[in-house]
Amino acid sequence: MREIVLDTETTGFDPASGHRVVEIGCVELINHVPTGETFHVYLNPERDMPEEAFNVHGLSEQFLSDKPLFSAVAETFMDFIGDATLVIHNADFDMKFLNWELQMLGIATLPRDRAIDTVAMARKRFPGSPASLDALCRRFGIDNSKRDKHGALLDAELLAHVYLELIGGREPALALAASSSRQAAGTAAQTGIVRQARPPRPHAASEQERAAHGEFIAKLTDAIWLKV
Repeated sequence: MREIVLDTETTGFDPASGHRVVEIGCVELINHVPTGETFHVYLNPERDMPEEAFNVHGLSEQFLSDKPLFSAVAETFMDFIGDATLVIHNADFDMKFLNWELQMLGIATLPRDRAIDTVAMARKRFPGSPASLDALCRRFGIDNSKRDKHGALLDAELLAHVYLELIGGREPALALAASSSRQAAGTAAQTGIVRQARPPRPHAASEQERAAHGEFIAKLTDAIWLKV
């Protein structure tokens, strides 16, 4: 099962008002285990950077001025996510922006039901508690000390840990262990090592052992074996 944990940074809150995506970060999971495969890109929004947005992610208009347009990376991005389920914190926000960008290029948009919203998961599991990424990192003991500002790839990596905790914590490790066992078995087969079948060891008592046991019982007072 392939899933993509995804996060974006933008110039604002509403693409219909002219705001654009400026960063995309993705982390691949296979059977709920991070594979180490990622997708990360900064994007030129072809507009200014509002101060409010800059204070959130620290990406300036000058820094982004020589970065590629979304149109230049759209195909690579779509190839990376493939048909995997998307795991997103506040999915409506990111999906709205990504679909706006795709629609402007005439590319088929991403169905909303393809995304798992970890905000909704957290609110269902911990009603009334804060559901921000920072709050969930604190709850699950996930180190987010490097997160002085929002960053799409870092946030996606943190969200991957949060998501695994939300779906059951250490259970994915069992799948990894099983996979490792199968891999080890396959390696043994490739090396030509064949286990020899051995006949079962005898387990019935011998006549000598029975006689010794009888002598032992005879020395006991009111032995339970004599009552059977």
